[in-house]
Amino acid sequence: MAKKKISIKDIAKELGVSITTVSFVINGKAKEKRISDVLTLKVEEYIKEVNYKPSHLAQSLRSGKSKVIVFMVEDISNYFFSTIAKLIEEKAYVNGYKIIYCSTENKPEKAKEMIETFKNRNVDGFIITPTPDLEVTIQELLDEDFPVVLFDRWLPAVDCNYVIIENEISAAEATAYLIKTGCKYVGFVTLDSDQNQMQDRLKGYVKTMIENGFQTNILKMSYEGAISERESIEVIQKFIQTSPKLDSILFATNFLALKGLAALKQLNSQIPSDISIVTFDDHFFFNLYQPKITAIEQPLELIAEKLMEGILLQLKNDNDEAHTMKVVLPTKFHIRESTMKIEKD
Repeated sequence: MAKKKISIKDIAKELGVSITTVSFVINGKAKEKRISDVLTLKVEEYIKEVNYKPSHLAQSLRSGKSKVIVFMVEDISNYFFSTIAKLIEEKAYVNGYKIIYCSTENKPEKAKEMIETFKNRNVDGFIITPTPDLEVTIQELLDEDFPVVLFDRWLPAVDCNYVIIENEISAAEATAYLIKTGCKYVGFVTLDSDQNQMQDRLKGYVKTMIENGFQTNILKMSYEGAISERESIEVIQKFIQTSPKLDSILFATNFLALKGLAALKQLNSQIPSDISIVTFDDHFFFNLYQPKITAIEQPLELIAEKLMEGILLQLKNDNDEAHTMKVVLPTKFHIRESTMKIEKD
């Protein structure tokens, strides 16, 4: 639990001076307002002693809002994130805000540096897909009254607004569907990640397989950038070749599915007669591919709507209600041509 923040009122009470005096010192107006050097030094030393951090919200009310919101994601070129970005941009513009886009590449240090930079540029708020090891940085943003909404994943250790989807339920339903069609050897290709959205998708798959009496078969892939496109495809090919009974694969992300389709094509495997395919995160390409790929669709429009609703509530209101928005959205399962009913033995 975060400890109680020190306010200007607390400082004034402790030092026996007015709140206005403390405010003038904090904002560099001590000389202009003819506050003595002795008193100025006394306030400055106490501020340093208690590690006081000015409220971003209070500062913005005095100086005027920048009307800029940061949209910080893992990879802005990814179809999922770029689509959300476009939708958010439209909704932000209608409300008088502009969006700054940036990619973290899932690197904690890069994310922390960018957040610090944008804080100093006086942006109004942050919409973030958090990297690992970002709990302290996000908590600092909240302590300084920056509006923050997380999405795609959340941080259990930080009480922060978020918009996510039913990852575990969706993966479980997709796995159950493959089993219902007659598949007995369902593989799961995912990322080697501790992030909760990936862990929840893994849980959904594992739980469903075990409940139905089947063994799991899991491939954990390195993040994009860690290995080349060619190497990723080769890893998936090896997974398929060393699992001769494999009759279906559930991919945890659309970009993994795209690599998987390339791997299957090089192996001359026929979909769905040789192997059934289902993927998380629908993509326009999956509806054009032959055969069309069965996919779990995230509600992109609704995600963008809820993200903007959450950030605007915080920007327009300074109350507890505006800081409690934790949304979990359902997905849609599109059954297409990449899965088929298998004759049971």
